[in-house]
Amino acid sequence: MKRRTKIVVLGSALLLTAGAASAATASDAPRERATASDAPRQREAAALTGTAKLYRSAGDDITFSFDAHLAAKDKADPSKATGTFAFSHYLNGEGARAEVKVDCLLTGGKVAVVSGVVTESDLPGAEGKRVGVTVHDLGRHDRLGYSWASTGSPVDTKELPKCVSSAPFEKVAKGTGDFTVVPWQPEF
Repeated sequence: MKRRTKIVVLGSALLLTAGAASAATASDAPRERATASDAPRQREAAALTGTAKLYRSAGDDITFSFDAHLAAKDKADPSKATGTFAFSHYLNGEGARAEVKVDCLLTGGKVAVVSGVVTESDLPGAEGKRVGVTVHDLGRHDRLGYSWASTGSPVDTKELPKCVSSAPFEKVAKGTGDFTVVPWQPEF
């Protein structure tokens, strides 16, 4: 047997011996009582996470990012959702961005509608306005819509209710869609 082959065989034997010894030690160890932290974590009631850029042939740089969650204990009330989302729209160096505090999250299958109030923005008049966004999680071909689709600006939207948006009519740019929707399953 060649020297290199002997080293590989010896190394494999040592790994097998170490693995068997570890398994024996683990099985011989006294079993500890399970604690609450060892219990399986309860699935959250709904979620929308991820980031994507929208596709625009004119070259607009439009980005949406989400980190919205509805805890299992709040399953019956989507307006108890927490988290944030952000969006920006720039073209030729001009545009604006906004950060939003989530106030509602509804999901069904791979579609999510999230709303919130703008907490910070460089778009004059946007702070304090409620906006909504719809996401359709289609893997690499995600789609998105937003409440100001018909008004042209979040500033021009009057008194939007919670969890209201438009159909997800926009396509995300190739290679950027990584939205994940956790479907809401209310008890009726």
